Amino acid sequence: MDIKVSWAGEALFIGESTTGHKVLMDGPSEGGGHDLGPRPMEMLLLGTGSCSCYDVLSILKKSRQDVTAARVELSGERAETAPRVFKKINLHFVVTGNDVSEKHVERAVKLSAEKYCSVALMLEGTVEITHSFEVLAA
Repeated sequence: MDIKVSWAGEALFIGESTTGHKVLMDGPSEGGGHDLGPRPMEMLLLGTGSCSCYDVLSILKKSRQDVTAARVELSGERAETAPRVFKKINLHFVVTGNDVSEKHVERAVKLSAEKYCSVALMLEGTVEITHSFEVLAA
């Protein structure tokens, strides 16, 4: 996998994926940016959330759960001093559907956390990662 990140002036960067997709990243105005895109640390959470949510949905689909919507809300706690790495991350899954089993969702979240989400697993050992979920009726 080859990624390219190009400086576009001040605190603005353009990331280009192996597949040619581009994403704009920027810093806050007080840091020389213009707030035109997510910060790099936000991108880390976005990647973790999308990877994990994809896993959960894939597992629930294989379990024939009638999911109509899903999201994962991430919160990250960073160190107070430089380097301001993540110390804790919580992923809270909200799964909506028709007669979706809580046991199936719990199992899907656990499998993602322990076996499938390569982004979260890469952070394991350096970041305390916790998971929670709720199931809502469609």
